[in-house]
This record gives sequence, structure tokens and C-alpha cells, in this order.
Amino acid sequence: MKPPVYNETDYGPLACMLGTWTGDSGLDVAPEPDGDEHNPYYETIRFTAAGDVTNAEEQTLAVVHYHQLVSRKSTGKVFHDQVGYWLWQPESGLVVQTLTIPRAVTLLAGGRAVIEGKRTTFSVSAEDGDPEWGIVQSPFMQAKARTLAFRHELIVEGNELSYDETTVLDIYDKQRYEHTDRNTLYRQ
Repeated sequence: MKPPVYNETDYGPLACMLGTWTGDSGLDVAPEPDGDEHNPYYETIRFTAAGDVTNAEEQTLAVVHYHQLVSRKSTGKVFHDQVGYWLWQPESGLVVQTLTIPRAVTLLAGGRAVIEGKRTTFSVSAEDGDPEWGIVQSPFMQAKARTLAFRHELIVEGNELSYDETTVLDIYDKQRYEHTDRNTLYRQ
């Protein structure tokens, strides 16, 4: 099967993401009933050009699809599998990240990209109940592990990508717990 062919899309700041990135210096700080769990991890993130879309014949968005696969160093087992899109609107400079994880949680985060020389910084966020940049989760997750907010900063400089991600949760009688993930990856 031949790969899809997209029209000549201007990916703007998203162009620096394209490719396959791997890193093995990740640290996941996650909630446990009796405290925090610190999980060193390695991962692969694939960013693939997906062309552009036009909404209501007024808004055009450049689209990059991604798949993130994260494994614990201690066991080699996958503990996080995430898919989504990064979108960019040239006219406004708006950057959007959509993501879905197989825990019955999905979100739409909005923000900006700042380009300084060869460094591009993407900053997006979402909050539960926000009418523009929100979070949707199953009834079980709302009752037992509710996601209240999401903040993601991703920096690309040449062939190095680093990120700092915080997911704010109500879980295990912990209110507004800040679950964090950080890693540095390199383009393959």
C-alpha cells in the first residue's frame, strides 16, 4: 500500500516536530494511595504530516498526527499509549493539541508556539469544564480519578525535543494532585 499524499501544506511551527523521536531519560511522578510513585521510562513519539483541513470554509488548520508509546524501564512494559493531533492556524497563530488515552479520557488543549532562533516552544493547556479547551472523561474516571487540568510545554531545538507535562487530578483522596511527566528525546 502506498503512503497517503497530502497537498503542499505549510506546517509553520509544527514542521520541526515531524519525524520519530526516542528518549530514555523520562520520569513519571504518579499518585499512589500511600504516596507518590516515581517511574523512570523510555519512549517513542512519531509525528506524521497529515495535510490540512478547512472548517466551515473559513478556518484552515495544518495537521500533524502523533503516537506516543511509553514503557517502564523496570519492566519494559508499556504503561502509556497516547494518540492525537497537533494543529496550527496560520492566521491567528493558534496551536492545538488533541489527545486520547485508553483510560477513557480525551482532551482539547489550546495555546501558542513561540519561535526564538532554532528553538520552538509549544505551550498548551486545558481545564475540566472550560467551554473552549476542555477535558472529557468517562463517569468512572470522573468519580475515581478526575482530570481537572492539563498543561504541556514541548520544546524542539534542532534534533532535541523535551517536554514537561502536568495533569492535575483528584484521586485517592488527594485533591489537585500534580501528576508530572518529563523527558528529553532525540530525532532518529
